Amino acid sequence: MTSADFHPVVGIGDGTKMLGAMLSGSKKYTTTAQLGKATDTLDESGTVTDEKPYDHITREDLEKVLEKFSGNILQVPPLFSALKKNGKRLSCLVREGAQVEAKPARPVVVYKLALTDFQPPLFTLEVECGGGFYVRSLIRDIGEALSSCASVTGLIRTKQGPFTLDDETLRKEHWDIEHVAQALQTYNPPEDQASKRLKTGGDGGLQS
Repeated sequence: MTSADFHPVVGIGDGTKMLGAMLSGSKKYTTTAQLGKATDTLDESGTVTDEKPYDHITREDLEKVLEKFSGNILQVPPLFSALKKNGKRLSCLVREGAQVEAKPARPVVVYKLALTDFQPPLFTLEVECGGGFYVRSLIRDIGEALSSCASVTGLIRTKQGPFTLDDETLRKEHWDIEHVAQALQTYNPPEDQASKRLKTGGDGGLQS
């Protein structure tokens, strides 16, 4: 698993008119995190900023803490993010050495949060959330709630609105002119429920 593995939804031709609907609705992620280590980026790509014991944390402790992060919660976004200040990304400002304050906590929603694997210091979560949610912030907050620290080691987005990885037609290793041209010629999406929802601007009752 890479640090972050995303499969973008791309609109072509009339499909560009549907991008708003494509990007709305809930998102699902599978994330692996490491207890006892914090970084400035909140994932393994960053510089380690803190290390704390984690031997006291049990699976039951973690599952109990997860209950605090389900439903409507407040979340402080990462400094290393695409959020902007004065028209410039916070991540760029931080890398330039500028003094940047964290954005205020903002409301986000978590529809589902489940622990699927626990092998300290690593653990894996399945997350379903609304827009504006940062998995890296979630892991940071979970670590703090467990009287330790934590950072993301792997992140895969498995669902975006009505689309899942099963809908993927052009894999990352085929992002070249030849394969893209072939996909444009051969891919004709069926009139399934997902396409009907997109044409009507709906998302099958999913909240955003």
